Amino acid sequence: MSAPFDVRSVDVLVIGAGPAGLSAATQLRRLGVSNVMVVEREPMGGGIPRHCGHPPFGMREFGRVMTGPVYARRLVDSAVASGVELQLGCSVVSIDRADELVVTCATDRGPVTIVAKRIVIATGVRERPRSARLISGERPLGILNTGALQEYVYLQKLTPFRRPLIVGTELVSLSSLLTCRKIGAKPVAMIESNDRPTVRALAMMLPRMLGVPVRYQTHIVDIAGRQRVERVTLLRRDGALEDVACDGVLFTGSFKPETALARAAKLEIDPGTGGPVIDQFARTSESRIFAAGNILRPVETAGWSWREGWRVGAFVAQDLEGKLPKPSDAVKIIPGANVRYVVPQRLVPGGSGFPHLQLRTANEISGSLAVYSNGRVLRRQPLTSAPERRILMPLAALSGADADITIGVETKRPVAVRSNVECV
Repeated sequence: MSAPFDVRSVDVLVIGAGPAGLSAATQLRRLGVSNVMVVEREPMGGGIPRHCGHPPFGMREFGRVMTGPVYARRLVDSAVASGVELQLGCSVVSIDRADELVVTCATDRGPVTIVAKRIVIATGVRERPRSARLISGERPLGILNTGALQEYVYLQKLTPFRRPLIVGTELVSLSSLLTCRKIGAKPVAMIESNDRPTVRALAMMLPRMLGVPVRYQTHIVDIAGRQRVERVTLLRRDGALEDVACDGVLFTGSFKPETALARAAKLEIDPGTGGPVIDQFARTSESRIFAAGNILRPVETAGWSWREGWRVGAFVAQDLEGKLPKPSDAVKIIPGANVRYVVPQRLVPGGSGFPHLQLRTANEISGSLAVYSNGRVLRRQPLTSAPERRILMPLAALSGADADITIGVETKRPVAVRSNVECV
C-alpha cells in the first residue's frame, strides 16, 4: 500500500520563487549544497517581474536590460540549470519547528511533507487593498491594484479599463503607467496624499511625458458606479471636493510584507517593517529559518532582492557547515526618533553578515543621524532624507556595541562631521 502522502528530505527548502528565493537557491547550489528545493504556490516562477512587461530588469544580474517576463524566465532557468528542484503550484500550509523542520504543502497531486535542515522564507510583499485604505463608496468593476492589472494585461491579455485614476507615486505606480500605455489606456490623473512624490522628483518626468496630470495632497473620499466605476470624489489640497469621471481606480504601492506563513510559524515580527526580525545573517527568531527579499521590509527592487537572496544563500551554506556565530547574545537594534524601521534588528558578535544596516525615516527629515549604545555615542553624522528612501549605514559602524543600539535622527543638534551614509 502506498503512503497517503509524499515525504521528502532536503538540505534547504526555499519558500517563494521570486528574485530573492531563486537567487538564494542558485547560490546554495553554486556553493555545493546538494539538495535544494524551491516551492512556489503560483503555476509559474519568477515572482512579481513576470507580470511586468517592460524594462529595466536584469542589468546587474545578467549584464543586459530585459523586460520583466524575460528576466523572470532567466531567473528560473538559471536556478534549474544549477540543479535546484523547483516545485510549482505547491502551497505551504504549515511549518513545524520541532526537532526537525517539517513543512506541510498542498499540491494538486495531494499533500507533500518536506523535512528540511534549513528554510529560507522569501514570500515577498503584497499591495494594500482598498479595504485596508478605508475608502468608502460602491463596489463596481474596475477597482484594482497594480499586481492585478499586470496579471490581466500581461498574462490574460485583458483590458480592464481605459480611463483610470491612479493612486500613489511609488516606483510601482510608474510601472502601472507603462502597463496602461501598453493597452492604450490614458489615466485621467495620478494622485498623492503627500505634498511630494514618493519616488525621486526626476522619475516624475514619466507621467509628464505621458500627459498624465499629477495632483498632490489629494485623497479619494468616494467611488461611484453601478456596473463599473463611473466617477470618484476627490478631496483637494484646498479642502474642496471634486468629482472626476473615470472608468477605473488603480491603487498602487503601500506594500506590506507577506508574513502569514512567518506568523503561523510563530516567528518574531518587527512592528516597524511588518516582516520577521532577523540578525545580520538573515536568521529569524528560529535560527534554522532564514528570510530574504521583500518579506523583510516594504519594498525594494527586484535587483536589490536578488542581491539580498544571493547573500542569504551564502549565509545558509555557511550555517550548514557550522561557520556562523551562535545566534545567542545578540544585541537589539532599535529605531529611535524619526526612524521608521531598521533591518536587521539584531546584531550578533563575531561575524560580519550583511555589509549594511538599512533604515528609513518616518518623514522628510534633515538633521543628525545618531547611534547610541549603553549611553555612548557610537556614531553621529549629517542626514537629509525623504520618506521611503533607502538609507544604508555600514554595519561595521556598530561593532563596538555591547548593549542594545538605538538609531535616531536628531533635528536640532549641529553637526560638523562629513556623512558617508548612502541614501538611495
